Amino acid sequence: MNQTPGDGTAGDGGAGRGPQAAAPPAGSQDAATAETTQPGDQVVADTIADQAARIAELQDARLRALADLDNARKRCAAQTRRAEEDARADVARQWLPVIDSLDLALAHATADPATIVGGVEAVREQALGVLARLGFPRRDDRGARFDPTRHEAVATRPDPGTEADMVAEVVRPGYGEGDHQLRPAQVVVARPG
Repeated sequence: MNQTPGDGTAGDGGAGRGPQAAAPPAGSQDAATAETTQPGDQVVADTIADQAARIAELQDARLRALADLDNARKRCAAQTRRAEEDARADVARQWLPVIDSLDLALAHATADPATIVGGVEAVREQALGVLARLGFPRRDDRGARFDPTRHEAVATRPDPGTEADMVAEVVRPGYGEGDHQLRPAQVVVARPG
């Protein structure tokens, strides 16, 4: 059997094998695909780089906002602390004259008892004045209708001359009004005899 070179048979030494040919020429479809994907890859890379830069900017802005928030919280806490200290100092300053008066009363403890009683009454009036200036005036609730928001009933007693649910006696006075109440009054409430 005679074989002619290039017919794809075993006798030609493989020189005529068709389907396993070399790389396609430059104008073929594979070369065109390789050339057109390169600019697209660059666009994707640019987009990723832009997004990474934007993420970095947003991360930096987030960290700055968190730092600003923490600084504002610290400033607010310091201002609140100073305001509380100033308020306490103001209240203490208002009580100093009362303390001074008590010191004077103690210095004159050997004096006439009537003088001492007068001095104690004056100190008491000073103390009541301080409470009133602080917004907690002393209330006189005798004869008022019992109100659980203003009064704490410690007892009841029959009182034929008084209407029911009226305050017959104040055991311990209340200070302040409404929502600005230092303490409720402890009272004895009248009930029908």
